[in-house]
Amino acid sequence: MELVVEEERAYAYTGGRAFDPTLPVLVFIHGAQHDHSVWGLQTRYLAHHGFSVLAPDLPGHGRSAGAPRTTIDAMAGWILSLLAAARAPRAALIGHSMGSLVALEAAGRAPDSVSRLVLVATAAPMTVSDALLAAARDDEQAAFEMINLWSHSGITHRPGSPGPGFSPFVANLRLMQRQRPGVLHNDFSTCNSYTRALQRAAALRCPVQFILGGGDAMTPPKAARALIAACRDAQVVTIPGAGHNSMAERPDLVLDALRGFLSPLKVDT
Repeated sequence: MELVVEEERAYAYTGGRAFDPTLPVLVFIHGAQHDHSVWGLQTRYLAHHGFSVLAPDLPGHGRSAGAPRTTIDAMAGWILSLLAAARAPRAALIGHSMGSLVALEAAGRAPDSVSRLVLVATAAPMTVSDALLAAARDDEQAAFEMINLWSHSGITHRPGSPGPGFSPFVANLRLMQRQRPGVLHNDFSTCNSYTRALQRAAALRCPVQFILGGGDAMTPPKAARALIAACRDAQVVTIPGAGHNSMAERPDLVLDALRGFLSPLKVDT
C-alpha cells in the first residue's frame, strides 16, 4: 500500500489484505537499518484474523521516499501523520528497538490516538557504544556483522519460517545490506540522543506490553527495567532462546504474546 505522508511517498505492508480503517488498526514500526519485512511472520497472521495492519517503511528506509528522520520526535510525528493519511483515528503501536522508542514517543504525544502499545527489544536509555557508532559511520559492513552477531541467540536455528532453508541470521544481514548508505549511523544517532523515554512512559494512558528476548545482547532485559517501572499498566513477556531479532528467531512465541495482548481490541464478527 502506498500513501503520501508529509508530502512524500510512503510504503506500508498490509499483511496481504486490503487496509480497512474500520477494523482495529495495528501499526508495526521497524528498528534501525530495517524495513517492514521484519514483521512479516506476525503481520500476515494478524491481518487475516480480525485486524487491519500497517507495517510502514520509515522515511529513507526500504520502499519509502525521503530522507531518514534525524530524531525520534520526527519519526514519531511521521507515524502520526501516517495514521492521518490512512484515515485511522486510533491504532495500537508495536515497535522494535528504535521503533519501540518511536512508538513510545508517538503514544506520549497523542494518547487519544493509541489504544495499546507494544515495545519489543527496548531499553531506556538506548545507548549505542562509541565503537559501534564509529563503525556505522566509517565501515558499515563491519557494523552490520557486529550487529548481526549480537542480534541473534545463535547462528543456526530451527527454521523460523515455513520456507525450507530459511536462516534468520543470513536474512537479517542481507536486509541491513539492502538499506541506503548512511541510514545506520543516522538511526543509531537518533537512538543515542533520545532522552524522553521515562517521561513518556510515566504519562501513558494505554496498557503496555514489553516483549524481551531472554538472550538479547543488544538490549538485554535488564535495560528495560526503568521503563517498565515507569509504566502504570505494564505486562512483561520474556521470550526464551531469543536475541534482539526475536520476531524471526521465535516468531510463534512473539505472535502468541501479541495475540493475547491485542485480542481485547477485536470486534466479534
